[in-house]
Amino acid sequence: MSVLNISVPELTFAEFIKDFEDTLKDLFQVKNDINELSHKRGLPANILEGIMSKQPLSVAIPKCFGGRGGMVKECLGLLSAASYQSLPLSLTFGINIALFLEPVSKYANELMKSGIFSRFLERQNMGGLMITEPAYGSDALNMKTCYMEYEDKYHIQGTKHWQGLTGMADYWLMTARKTLPNGELARDIDFFICDSYQDNQQIEVLEYYDNLGLYMIPYGLNKVDVEVPKLNRLEPESTGLKMMLDILHRSRMQFPGMGMGFLKRMLDEAVAHCQNRYVGSGNLLSYDQVQYQISRMQAAYTICSAMCARSCDISGTDNNVASEGLEANSMKALVTDLMQESSQLLMQLSGANGYRISHIGGRGTLDSRPFQIFEGSNEMLYTQIADIVLRDMRKKKANNLLEYLSQNPLTTSACVYVKDEMAVSVDGNLPQRKQIDLGRALAKLINMGYVLKLEDKGYNRELVASCIAILRQDISCLMSSFAFNSKVNVVECYSESSNWLAFA
Repeated sequence: MSVLNISVPELTFAEFIKDFEDTLKDLFQVKNDINELSHKRGLPANILEGIMSKQPLSVAIPKCFGGRGGMVKECLGLLSAASYQSLPLSLTFGINIALFLEPVSKYANELMKSGIFSRFLERQNMGGLMITEPAYGSDALNMKTCYMEYEDKYHIQGTKHWQGLTGMADYWLMTARKTLPNGELARDIDFFICDSYQDNQQIEVLEYYDNLGLYMIPYGLNKVDVEVPKLNRLEPESTGLKMMLDILHRSRMQFPGMGMGFLKRMLDEAVAHCQNRYVGSGNLLSYDQVQYQISRMQAAYTICSAMCARSCDISGTDNNVASEGLEANSMKALVTDLMQESSQLLMQLSGANGYRISHIGGRGTLDSRPFQIFEGSNEMLYTQIADIVLRDMRKKKANNLLEYLSQNPLTTSACVYVKDEMAVSVDGNLPQRKQIDLGRALAKLINMGYVLKLEDKGYNRELVASCIAILRQDISCLMSSFAFNSKVNVVECYSESSNWLAFA
């Protein structure tokens, strides 16, 4: 294995992250105004250079290549520090870490790693992942980007879109399916490293999209017609499909890192505003409804903290998480719902001022919304959560949900709080809307288990008690919806006899 002649950073993580936080505060609040930058496309070069000079992506690079070691705790800590100031910046780091550096660290040929990691450390390079295609969003298994294999190279052709860092990344992980002798495409998916600095490996940007929110990150439509050496192909442990699941599940388990700083910022801003905003004889915080709204934001903060702790235990690159869809989907779907809810609450509490893109609440609402869509829309992930549980119940010949969940290590401790709500019989013939309700409830129950484990480690008991109460309320509402049997369908000819003017 080739290693770099670069010394491992001597700063402790506490020192490293404090220096990084101070740098962001200086760049976004002192030397510049993040509120003015937020509605402009891209990020000024001098600010990006200032940020990258701190080698933030070193957290995802192994120590033998000059990085900090690729520890999940440090990766999530970096994402959290970034998202407190700027959610798009945190997403930029998340793309680099979870969708490029970690896959390269785990699956790339050893001869490729040294050059890649050195450019990230010394030249502040960036990398991303290309999966999504115009006609195949979440349906990645049917992607049409294909490759032909030759003696010393692979020729890859296709079209990709909605890749974060379009036209900005120096490296891409490119997904494609092999063209078989009969002209059809193989079922399996392969990953290739494309280096824009090399001949015949550049990705042509056909169009930049006018993405709504996340203005710092460029998205677009990309034409792929590249040739890469044999060494550029990632080496799966078994199949390419399982490698893709391992990569995507690990990425979803790092969403709590991006959510953590963001949720703390929403909560800090809400508390400060409500303490200082007086209406009548008291401040906003004296109102019962405001107390409830902020308690929900505190619950989101607590749940996300528990997710981060759990992610540190299971999502390292030394673990294969291809089969951990239940936890990965529960983390990604729930934390992104909480991010959107918290930003909406801050915007509501802030009144008219919140309805501005230069306001952290309005900007947060806009920037957090796509998190509920990319890397699997939340409705799809909640459906998958329910499907995973229902399939396992059928396998174990169980039909009582409470009995099954009481035996599942992820939900055993939490079931004590929702015995009445979960004591239902279920079968595999649920309509999708019921699966989504069930999936939402299961995700909250799984995360309740995380919160209880965090309490055992000494986490703030008042926050835990409030969080458990809110999760119980949410699960009760979801299971009530799950039990409601009326099925409402679309009235396709809705214009018929529906013009109110005729009845006035």
